[in-house]
Amino acid sequence: MHSNRLIKFSFIFGIGVVIFIGLALFTVFRSPTEKINNKFFNSLPDVIVDAVRDFKFTLEPGVAVASTDQVHSTMITLIRDEIATGPLRVNQANPRYFTDGSGKAVYLTGSHTWSNLQDNGGSYPPPVFDYTAYLNFLEQYNHNFFRLWTWEQSRWTVETSDNNYWFNPMPYQRNGPANALDGKLKFDLTKHNQAYFDRLRQRVIEARDRGIYVSIMLFDGWSVENNKGGFTAQNPWRGHPFNKSNNINNIDGDPNGNNSGEEIHTLSVPAITTLQETYVKKVIDTVNDLDNVLYEISNESSGSSEEWQYHMIDYIRQYEAGKPKQHPIGMTIPWPGGWNPDLFSSSADWISPNNSDADYLGSPPAANGEKVILADTDHICGVCGDRFWVWKSFTRGENVIFMDVYDGAGYGVGAEGSDPNDPKWISVRKNLGFTLSYANRMNLVAMKPLPNLASTGSRSAC
Repeated sequence: MHSNRLIKFSFIFGIGVVIFIGLALFTVFRSPTEKINNKFFNSLPDVIVDAVRDFKFTLEPGVAVASTDQVHSTMITLIRDEIATGPLRVNQANPRYFTDGSGKAVYLTGSHTWSNLQDNGGSYPPPVFDYTAYLNFLEQYNHNFFRLWTWEQSRWTVETSDNNYWFNPMPYQRNGPANALDGKLKFDLTKHNQAYFDRLRQRVIEARDRGIYVSIMLFDGWSVENNKGGFTAQNPWRGHPFNKSNNINNIDGDPNGNNSGEEIHTLSVPAITTLQETYVKKVIDTVNDLDNVLYEISNESSGSSEEWQYHMIDYIRQYEAGKPKQHPIGMTIPWPGGWNPDLFSSSADWISPNNSDADYLGSPPAANGEKVILADTDHICGVCGDRFWVWKSFTRGENVIFMDVYDGAGYGVGAEGSDPNDPKWISVRKNLGFTLSYANRMNLVAMKPLPNLASTGSRSAC
């Protein structure tokens, strides 16, 4: 009896030694990529607890999303290198997403904040935004997309009573003679400020080098109205270059004289439309050779802007048709007065809706592929959302992005009263990164939202 046990023990022990030696040799000779991936596999229990605690996914063996606390920059770069192979275009095999020409679906997600192109704040010149630190922040959370914000006014916002709130640089030269309403020299609308466009290009390049896509915002509805949805602290129109008191070109963007410039985001002043087209061409000429570019016509211009936005979409498409590269064009919801069906009926490649006809926060509708949807808290509810919203939106076929207070410095544009280190916002940022890791480890092009598969309604399947 004892000898039989000894034989069995020796046999099992021998098999164990063989397995051990085999694993040791595999560890020594496996590729660096396999070693990196094993970090994800070893962290699987933590992943399930931290990332998808309330969502039950059936993970294939060895497939997981990892906590950003456990991901180092090599792995993030490796993920993004897989998608940085050309300009994005709508993926015809699954038009809920873009593709870069490789055939795979490209899922976009990330945090955006108000100061990532122009410095802004309570002094002149305003405090310098640390762009490198911002890119580090995006990499830390494994994000691959952000909106590059623009502000059309030089001074004042509807969201703060601070009379000394500034934006810099501006896209037009300020050579005078005479001063504008903000106390600086007047604008010459026939001369672009090259420093602005140099900064724009450099920031897109630096994002590209981190594997991050950038949507360039061309115009901003919060820069032209003296009353924006009830926000009236200061009048940004006083600082706008198209205010007749601020330029040497006799351009009047307020023909009805109500001290507000909604008219410039319509087609009612042809001379202004021409100036805007010239500016748009300058932006395109600046970045057309870069693969990581998208365009957004305007952030929350009023409901009267829709025909103007449709025109600008067509204008960009026509102008880029004669260029080496073509990039996706987006239309985000007008506010106030915007309606989602007008986004879907536009010729835009991507859209960002609001809650005008659906609950994009509590129960996001399943994307049907009519448009690429970038579900953005900015238009849904502002600085808001939680990890449940992130995963519900992701599993319903949407690309998920977050309006982030980031460092809290932009008190005049949306950050006032918000804590950038609130655990809720940290959780949102982490889970955005988790969805990217998950998307890049599945055959996303074959996925479609099937809410009926789960009682939560948050499930996708092949």
